[in-house]
Amino acid sequence: MAWEFYKKGQGYYTRMGTALAAAILSALGCWALQGKLSGLETGSVVTVNAKAWIQYGVPAILFLGLCFCIYKVLNKPKYADFMIATEGEMKKVSWSTRKEIVTSTKVVIVTVIIMAILLAVVDMLFAKLFTMMGILKLAGGS
Repeated sequence: MAWEFYKKGQGYYTRMGTALAAAILSALGCWALQGKLSGLETGSVVTVNAKAWIQYGVPAILFLGLCFCIYKVLNKPKYADFMIATEGEMKKVSWSTRKEIVTSTKVVIVTVIIMAILLAVVDMLFAKLFTMMGILKLAGGS
């Protein structure tokens, strides 16, 4: 009973995606911790075996604990119902076709290129204008 899923089968993809993302973040954090623990000095207090256990065992136990916490949080009714509702809303979304996305992307790229050219021309005109005004001002002042 303790290991059953709340509303099993509902919101499956959202819950599994969230669990996978959280597990990957946890794994990366534990890997970074393992890297930090590799600098542990062996000496009179810490033996070589103890160093290996600390370096690899602590991050592994922490990872397992984090995975358990992820399972518990994602199985709480409040969060599970939210993810079930999210997946239901995502099924209602009207997704664009590949052709529409390609066409829209082309329009955006062409618009950005045209705007860049226009801004470059205006910039050069202003630079030329200010240069001419500076030359006229210097010539009139001498």
